[in-house]
Amino acid sequence: MPNKSIRAIGLMSGTSLDGVDVAWLETDGERITHFGPTAMLAYEDSLRADLRRLLDLAPTLTPDDAFLKDVEQRLTYDHAIAIALAGRSADVIGFHGQTILHAPEQHRTWQIGDAAQLARLARIPVVHDFRSADVAAGGQGAPLAPVFHAAMARDLPKPLLIVNIGGVANITWLGAEGEILACDTGPGNGPLDDLAQAHLGLPYDKDGALAASGTVDEARLATLLAHPYFAKTAPKSLDRLTFSALIAQATAALPPANAAATLAAFCTRAIAAAPLPASPLRVLVGGGGRKNPVLMAGLQAQFAVPVQPVEAAGWDGDALEAQCFAYLAVRSLKGLPLSLPGTTGVAHPLTGGRLQKVIL
Repeated sequence: MPNKSIRAIGLMSGTSLDGVDVAWLETDGERITHFGPTAMLAYEDSLRADLRRLLDLAPTLTPDDAFLKDVEQRLTYDHAIAIALAGRSADVIGFHGQTILHAPEQHRTWQIGDAAQLARLARIPVVHDFRSADVAAGGQGAPLAPVFHAAMARDLPKPLLIVNIGGVANITWLGAEGEILACDTGPGNGPLDDLAQAHLGLPYDKDGALAASGTVDEARLATLLAHPYFAKTAPKSLDRLTFSALIAQATAALPPANAAATLAAFCTRAIAAAPLPASPLRVLVGGGGRKNPVLMAGLQAQFAVPVQPVEAAGWDGDALEAQCFAYLAVRSLKGLPLSLPGTTGVAHPLTGGRLQKVIL
């Protein structure tokens, strides 16, 4: 199927735990020929709270745990509803599921979601389990978006830096000669979301208002940036809770506004500290973090080139990750690489994903 275009629906439930994004596109696995409808289904508060609880429980859980299986079924049904919201038929679904544990150094990555049930509900084959093959082969299993970013940025001037700020932050650096390098840089919105939930009763710091009202504690920020993760060479990846204990210790005595300001600076300075082969001509920012003025201003302060939301390049920042998994599903069907030595540290370009056919 080298040049055959395939219609795909992509689904993404990220580390921010806010809901499931869905997007339709058509691609041959190399070029994206058409973009279609996009939508977002917000999770009910109870599901979001249970997903957040799973992150804490995951290291001790087994796949047959009753609580986990209940949450997984509710999550899967929400994904099926999101597919219906797309309002367009497709040949395949790319189903990332919800990451509840990511520990590549232990050769473990765990995304929940019932692919067989989703295929039955949607009556469409499902590609899922995108990360396991890479982790089993010694890769980090993340980030997986870089090959999609390269397709999206095919005609843009390079070097180009693409930053995604979700629960975790990651970067894709695209070189003028086709080079692709990537890694998780550090925390994204996750710690800020947890802080807003704890102190404001809100799922996130809307418009960065809490962080904007505070002052960065430089000494505590230095403690956060001294975490051993930042001394590791790329490629490297994170679990959403990698920094939780350190963050709790470093911010415990701070007023909430100062804690938020310090966590925002932690995110942006960690991004800027990522080693790049050459300075980019431009920085494009995706993920929910692009809507936080404090994060965007913090990033701009770290770079001497324009820092812009991905919409400045004509991309749909709300749908980008869902579009990515639609694209990766087609690449999986065609046996094309999803990960590269420069993106996950795997020894050679590697495909991934597993196909779940419709079983009625």
